[in-house]
Amino acid sequence: MGLLYSQLIKRLPYPAGSFDGKTVVVTGSNVGLGKEAARHYARLGASNIILAVRSVEKGQVAKEDIMSTTGIASDVIQIWQLDMSSYASVERFAARVNAELDRVDIFHANAGVASTKFSMVEKDEEMITINVVCTVLLFALVLPKLKETAAKHKVRPIFSITSSVVHEHTTLPQKTAPEGQLLAAISDKEFAEKHWDEQYPISKLLEVFFVRAFADEHPAPAFPVTLNCFNPGLCHSELGRDVTGWGFTIIKALLARSTEVGSRTLLHAGSPGVETHGQYLSDCEIAQPGPFVLSAEGKEVEGRIYKELLKKLEDIRPGVTSSFSA
Repeated sequence: MGLLYSQLIKRLPYPAGSFDGKTVVVTGSNVGLGKEAARHYARLGASNIILAVRSVEKGQVAKEDIMSTTGIASDVIQIWQLDMSSYASVERFAARVNAELDRVDIFHANAGVASTKFSMVEKDEEMITINVVCTVLLFALVLPKLKETAAKHKVRPIFSITSSVVHEHTTLPQKTAPEGQLLAAISDKEFAEKHWDEQYPISKLLEVFFVRAFADEHPAPAFPVTLNCFNPGLCHSELGRDVTGWGFTIIKALLARSTEVGSRTLLHAGSPGVETHGQYLSDCEIAQPGPFVLSAEGKEVEGRIYKELLKKLEDIRPGVTSSFSA
């Protein structure tokens, strides 16, 4: 009933206000939610919008579409290449953010993948690499620019991760792995394929865990940047393009939001508000994450995941987590 209410009855507020003078970065923005969010930011006067996309050519098509519907000037939108499956690409992109942008007010980590079969990318299963590890790496690498923006312009920048309500669909079957081996167990091919229906939900659960653990360690009063995650709901986006089967097709046809409506949740998550730091948002409101997240067992697993993610970041880029200090 909660899903039916959220998808069919709940009305999400149409984005309003002004983003004049703001710089907004949106990853995964050549299609779907990211593109529609960028369109809203353009309509509402954002001064600089970075479409971070894997394909520059597709990004250019998205830019032209946004320009044609909003009438903004060509120089408002820039197309920057970013492949979230590559550590090196994430590092290059972040270096460019830090070097070329005067400020970053809102950063939407919106690029994600829902894979239908097991594949190792970098050091982990593909969805874990893209949805979790590279997203957290990107946060760590662009955080210096966000903190600089806060100090220089007396604002509170936001880094927002597109998560999902499906984080509730798993209690992490790998949670009994030995200390320091949770991420390895999650990316174990045999175990992952045995629990494949949970692999995408696990990636979303890890996002929620990271946001909550980070905020616990770096509470809002002592940290100048807001980190949150949110559930955009089931949308007619490109995320599930590889998912097949009549069941999913029928559910999507009956319940899915349009990409424009779903994109409103990005604008809500990217709106100023220290109260969303460390929070899980849904239907443009602060919401409670799933029962496992709130349980004592979930809290213990959250701490383990956070510790392992920090270690992984340091293995990828020694010293990178130093940006987490206030």
